[in-house]
Amino acid sequence: MASHAVLSSGSKMWKSMACAKSELRLDLTLSCGQSFRWRETAEGHWTGAMGGRVWTLTQTDDTLWYHVYKNQDKQKEGSDRKRRSGISLAEENTAEKRFKGAPEKDEEEPLAVSSVQNRELDEEMLRDYFQLDVRMDDLYKEWGAADCHFKRIASIFTGVRMLRQDPTECLFSFICTSNNHISRIQGMVERLCQALGSPLCQLDQTSYHDFPSVSALADSSVEAHLRDLGFGYRARFVHQSAKQILDNHGPQWLVGLRSVPYLEARDALRTLPGVGTKVADCVCLMSLDKPEAVPIDTHMWQIAKRDYKYTANNGQKSITEKLYRDIGDFFRKLWGPYAGWAQSVLFCSDLKKFQSFKETAHPKQPKKEEEDKEDKIVPTFCNKKVITCQKHQGAPFLELK
Repeated sequence: MASHAVLSSGSKMWKSMACAKSELRLDLTLSCGQSFRWRETAEGHWTGAMGGRVWTLTQTDDTLWYHVYKNQDKQKEGSDRKRRSGISLAEENTAEKRFKGAPEKDEEEPLAVSSVQNRELDEEMLRDYFQLDVRMDDLYKEWGAADCHFKRIASIFTGVRMLRQDPTECLFSFICTSNNHISRIQGMVERLCQALGSPLCQLDQTSYHDFPSVSALADSSVEAHLRDLGFGYRARFVHQSAKQILDNHGPQWLVGLRSVPYLEARDALRTLPGVGTKVADCVCLMSLDKPEAVPIDTHMWQIAKRDYKYTANNGQKSITEKLYRDIGDFFRKLWGPYAGWAQSVLFCSDLKKFQSFKETAHPKQPKKEEEDKEDKIVPTFCNKKVITCQKHQGAPFLELK
């Protein structure tokens, strides 16, 4: 039985590309609640399904290393990729289109897909998935110049990058997030893939599956099946949303939302069962190329109140539609057109699992020193700063006055 790859066992079957940790931190980006399909299978090694194949990723200071496994059913792999071009992973990505024309691999090829002709494709898929054409160093500097609190956090949480996920996987994964936490969501998404997704390969005792297509999720038996798997009321939302997409729009509708304005895409998603404003914003930000989307949950509301002294006019205690919109506009005004990316850094820094990072970077001070430091804290807003980025030159936003 094949095993999960480990770089220390030898780099022969690994490929690499230049990527500094300041541009991408795998441990933060892959476990902060964007995607629920990556697992740390060895120290610093992350394994998951992406683009219809299984990958293990690891990194050194200036290099991203990747190992791609061959699917267990090679003949099925080709047909699965054609199916995905319409309704699942990386539907319209250039990398996927190019993959369809790749020559078949030799029967004696080892489990890893290591042929030279695939190297360029693999890098293209990784660049697309991690959006590596967006320079995080530049954005961090601009956000930090506009926001002193962000500047303090950024020195600890570098390389938190927004993924460009498959819209089908992103939507139905986030439908499962209602009244849930990350570890439980991971288990639900994994059970969903094992039950309805195509098998990809088995490593050690772990079986990896593709994410199910919209058609598979719309099958009449799905709701009952998911209830048996512990999805509760979310089972109905998954099935009804998939059926509504097929009946009213077609399988390519989701990926088509990448080409429409942010608010139009968000409103379209909100017509689906189980999709409120926050879930719609998550899907817009993490799969539909809408970097200005700022999902607001209790984490972000607490951050706004605690770190930015944000107060609602009427002192309300729950997030209403108006409060949601006002907080989002507040952060868009502060951070500019990539506000959703900046939000993900603060969200990540507030997760309990990452608090040790802060303790390591800033050892606890004696109580008197802490009190003196708190007395000297100034408002978090620095000089106004126009934030731009290659992908959104000229995008409209407000400066912070």
